[in-house]
Amino acid sequence: MDCLFCKIVNREIPADIVYEDDQVLAFNDINPQAPTHVLIVPKRHIATLNDLEQDDLGLVGQLSFAAARMAKDYGFAEDGYRVVMNCNEKGGQSVYHVHMHLMGGRRFTWPAG
Repeated sequence: MDCLFCKIVNREIPADIVYEDDQVLAFNDINPQAPTHVLIVPKRHIATLNDLEQDDLGLVGQLSFAAARMAKDYGFAEDGYRVVMNCNEKGGQSVYHVHMHLMGGRRFTWPAG
């Protein structure tokens, strides 16, 4: 498989890993959109949100739990932060491996910006 995030999970490509448990891996984004911008990926390859199955509900919960835990560890949980999951090209997905963006350390506006 030629998936960038799978290669990071398998330690074939280096990344600045900031969190890991048995189901997910998190690393700093190489093109950060905020002072803290972490990508949280499942260790198992799932291409898009559309490919999730009923059995993956716990995995999506684990991604969210990891994001909330890291927001507390980084010290911006109380001030606020943003989590984003993109799906497919028009949704802004550029790597086809489900992932969550955790961004914090600045004020966010709506619409996104």
